[in-house]
Amino acid sequence: MSRLILLNKPFGVLCQFTDEAGRATLKDHVPVPGVYAAGRLDTDSEGLLLLTDDGALQHHIADPRHKQPKTYLVQVEGEPDEGALAQLRAGLDLGDFHTQPCAARRVDAPDWLWPRDPPVRFRKTVPTAWLEIVLREGKNRQVRRMTAKIGFPTLRLVRVAIGPWKLDGLQPGEWREVVPPAVPAPRGTRAGPLPRAAGSASARQPGPRGPASSSARHGAGGAGKMRRVRTGSGSKG
Repeated sequence: MSRLILLNKPFGVLCQFTDEAGRATLKDHVPVPGVYAAGRLDTDSEGLLLLTDDGALQHHIADPRHKQPKTYLVQVEGEPDEGALAQLRAGLDLGDFHTQPCAARRVDAPDWLWPRDPPVRFRKTVPTAWLEIVLREGKNRQVRRMTAKIGFPTLRLVRVAIGPWKLDGLQPGEWREVVPPAVPAPRGTRAGPLPRAAGSASARQPGPRGPASSSARHGAGGAGKMRRVRTGSGSKG
């Protein structure tokens, strides 16, 4: 059976398993052979990343044609008003592409969120605000470019959901495995395991604990019935 892993990728970790420069990678957090990321998450972004060993499932999750909504909590410099949010929702011309309409709203600062390591640098004279942004596309550094375009640079970016899969109490570097959905193989794509990932991961202590949802405490999370719950560890990002 194919595998599907939900990881809370820490800040500063590359979204790959090897790096010739010796930087922190997924290998430091997920000691599971043969899995690869389904989609990307920037090195300076945090939160939910899905990994699988099934090529058809990876394609289904990562391909924007399947339009899996991705939910982000975004801390920005300044306080966007409704007019600024309306610009985000309507779509923006970023020069090399025009963003699709999205959902965007102001939210309270999440009291469950772990401290970032290293901390975000603030300007004492400039207030900050939190936004929830839901995209159905995923261009390179898109959220950061969108908030900068309307005049509110992103300070911190945390992905909390991809389609039906949610972060649900995972701390940085922790992961759990869920039963993957049944996905038909796309035309021209051979279903089955992806190439085996090189190496194994070293152990680390989990990040600082915060309030977990009841589903996380009882081992439920993501889509479908839980097959097995494990928390993984890796070195500091």
